[in-house]
Amino acid sequence: MAEIRDEDALRCLYGQPAGRSVAKQLDRLDRHCLDFIALSPFVLIATADAQGATDVSPRGDLPGFVAARAHDLVIPDRPGNNRLDSLTNILATGRVGLLFLIPGVDETLRVNGRATIHDDAELTARFAVGGKAPRTVLKVEVEEAYLHCAKAFMRSRLWDVEAQVARSVLPTMGEMLRDQIAGKSGDTSGSSVVGEAESQEAMVERYRGILY
Repeated sequence: MAEIRDEDALRCLYGQPAGRSVAKQLDRLDRHCLDFIALSPFVLIATADAQGATDVSPRGDLPGFVAARAHDLVIPDRPGNNRLDSLTNILATGRVGLLFLIPGVDETLRVNGRATIHDDAELTARFAVGGKAPRTVLKVEVEEAYLHCAKAFMRSRLWDVEAQVARSVLPTMGEMLRDQIAGKSGDTSGSSVVGEAESQEAMVERYRGILY
């Protein structure tokens, strides 16, 4: 197997992009992009730190949870695990890549741009749910936006009900975390860190109480 080390070698295999794959790229959000974001309940946020270490993190809420205009958009940061991987990467580089999904739609929307983190009360209050405002919001200045084709979703059958996998084919999240932490710590039970493995039902119920 030969390792490909430069773009010229890649282009020998793949050729140059042409036609609408190039022409579709915008420097703003047009009405179709704005409609897509308004219908999307889920976005993936890609970031990298100053050393180039990368991360992709999901954000989800009811459709319309991202506020968007032609040249910028705002994403509320709901309660999570406090690792802050995305946010610390954004502090380091100010760059972000977004992938918006709509359940049942095979096309996606890609948005790239500059990102900043804000905590002013007036802005965060706009995204309050049940009286609970997010600690911060992420503002993205749009530099590139384009609709991505359906081929990956068609191949994966992601939205096909017949292709869905039963949750029971995997151990519960609690069991997997217990085993992974035990493997790192040398504690064969993992219980010193995670306690008894939480059932999937208990985990979901606990999450429901801390979604906002």
